[in-house]
Amino acid sequence: MWEPIPDCRCIKSVRTREGGLVDADEAVVIARVRAGEPEAYAELVRAHTPVALRAAVAWGAGADAEDVVQQAFFKAYRSLGRFKEGSAFRPWLLRIVANETRNTVRSAGRQRAVADREADLLGGEPRIPESADPAVAAVRRERSRRLLDALDGLGEDHRQVVIHRYLLELDETETAQALGWPKGTVKSRLSRALKKLGLVLEEGLRDGPEGGEERG
Repeated sequence: MWEPIPDCRCIKSVRTREGGLVDADEAVVIARVRAGEPEAYAELVRAHTPVALRAAVAWGAGADAEDVVQQAFFKAYRSLGRFKEGSAFRPWLLRIVANETRNTVRSAGRQRAVADREADLLGGEPRIPESADPAVAAVRRERSRRLLDALDGLGEDHRQVVIHRYLLELDETETAQALGWPKGTVKSRLSRALKKLGLVLEEGLRDGPEGGEERG
C-alpha cells in the first residue's frame, strides 16, 4: 500500500498498543506529511492498520476488510489537510473506517452472519489444539457464540460503545472522539450496555446445557 520510509533518520518512537511504532508525537508525522513528505504517512499506516482491520471486521466488512481499510487510509490521507491539529489520529481514522464499512456493506446488499463474524474476530487468537478435550473446545465456542449473540441483541448505540471500548480497546476519550459523543454519554451508555449484556449472558447460562450441569 505505502512503502516504508526510505531514509534512516533516528526518530524517537513509541510502541502503540497494536505493536506499531510512531513518532513520540503523532503531530510531528502529520506535519511532515502536510509539509510535502508523503512517505511519512507510512508510519501511521503501520501503527494503525491492526486496529483498523479489527474495526472493519467488527462492523461487518468480512472478506472486504482489507479493501475497506486501504480505502479508509487513502481517504484519511486525502483529508489530512482538514485534520484538527492536536487531535488523536486513531479515533479520527476509525470514524472513516466505520463510514467506509457501512458503504461497503450497503453496496453489497448484505449483512455479515454472526458465525462468520465470530470466526473473523477470533481469527487472530490462539487456536484450540487438536489434542484438546473436544468438550472444552465446544464450551469455548459456545461461550463465544453467546457473547456475540448478546452483543447483536443490543441497540446500535450500546453495541457500538462496547465494540469501541472492548473489541477495539479504545479508552473513553478515544471512544468519545470516534463516536462523536460526549465522554459522559460514553460512560452512561457503556454502563447500560454492560448491564444488559450481563443479564442476557446470565439468562443464557441458566437456560443452556452448561447451566443445567452446573446446578446438578
